[in-house]
Amino acid sequence: MSATQSLRDHPTPGSGPLLSVEDLRVTFTRHGEEPFLAVDGVSFDVHPGQTVGLVGESGCGKSVTSLAIMGLLPARGNHVEGVATYDGVDLLGLSAKQMRDRRGRDIAMIFQDPLSSLNPVVPIGVQVTEVMERHQGMSRKEAMPKAQELLERVGIPDPKARLKNYPHQLSGGMRQRALIAMSLACSPRLLIADEPTTALDVTIQAQILALLKELVEETGTALVMITHDLGVVAGLCDEVNVLYAGRIVERGDRHGLFGQPRHPYTHGLLSSIPRLDAPRGEQLNPIPGSVSDNLPWTSACAFAPRCSHALELCREETPVWELEPGGRALRCHNPVEPEEVSHE
Repeated sequence: MSATQSLRDHPTPGSGPLLSVEDLRVTFTRHGEEPFLAVDGVSFDVHPGQTVGLVGESGCGKSVTSLAIMGLLPARGNHVEGVATYDGVDLLGLSAKQMRDRRGRDIAMIFQDPLSSLNPVVPIGVQVTEVMERHQGMSRKEAMPKAQELLERVGIPDPKARLKNYPHQLSGGMRQRALIAMSLACSPRLLIADEPTTALDVTIQAQILALLKELVEETGTALVMITHDLGVVAGLCDEVNVLYAGRIVERGDRHGLFGQPRHPYTHGLLSSIPRLDAPRGEQLNPIPGSVSDNLPWTSACAFAPRCSHALELCREETPVWELEPGGRALRCHNPVEPEEVSHE
C-alpha cells in the first residue's frame, strides 16, 4: 500500500466516502510557454455529513481543484488527470452533457464572488427556480413557492419581495445567501464552497458559516470548504488539508492540526494570525517571501526557500507522505516538534 493510500484510509464509521479524489493533476498550457502544473497529485475523501477543508494561500491550487472536480475548467488550455469518484462514478470521465445533468442536482458549488456569479439582468427568483426547472421538471409557477421557502431558509428577510429583486439590489451577505439557496434547490449530496465568506464583514461571515454548519448537520450533506481563513477552518471543518504549490503538505483533524501543527508551512500560517491577547505593539510573524518563491516538487520541497526549518536535504530531495499516529500525515524532511509550538 502506498503512503498516499494509507492517508486516505480513515473513513467515517458506518459510511464510505461520497467523494474520493485520487491523484488529481491539472496542467495549464499556453502557446510558447512551459506547461504549468497547478494541481499536483491531490488526494482526499469526503464522507456524508463531513466537512473537509482545503486551506492555503492564494495560488496554491485550491480553487483549481474544485473547478476540475466540477468540470468547470476552460475547454482548452488545460489537461486534467486522476480520478474524482462521486458515488461510484468518475466525474472526470463524464461528458459535458453528463456533468451538466449532475451539477446542481447531485453536486453544487457556492462561488467566491456572488456579484459576478449571479446574472445581473435576471431576478433572484428566476435564477433559483431555473435549477428546479432544469433538474426536477417543475414549472416556473410550481417552483416559485419553493424558491421563496429556500430564501427564507437561508435567512433572507421578506423572501417573497426579494424574489423580484435583481442582484445589485441585494447586499453582499444577501447575495451570498441567494447563491446558497440556489445550490440547495435540488438538495445536492455534495456541496463545494469556494471562499464563501470573502469580502463579507465578520458578522455576516459568522451567519453564513453557521448556516452551512446547520445544513451539514441537518441534511448529512458532504461539504468541501475552500478557504485561506484559518478561523473558518477552526469553526467548521472536521478534517483539514493544507496545500502548498499544488500539493497537500499536511492533513489532520482540526483539533490536532491547530493544537500541534507539524509542517512548517502550517505552523507559519497559524503563527501569522494576529492574537487579541497579544501585548500592545507586538509584531506579526509572517511567512517570508511569496507563493511564487518555490522549488519544483520533482527535485525538492517547494516550500524550502521560505522555510525556517529548511535543511540542505530539503533543496535536494522531494519529501514523501508520512503517516503519523492518529491519522495525521505530512510531507516534510524536518517537521516542527511539539515543544516548538507556541501557545502564548
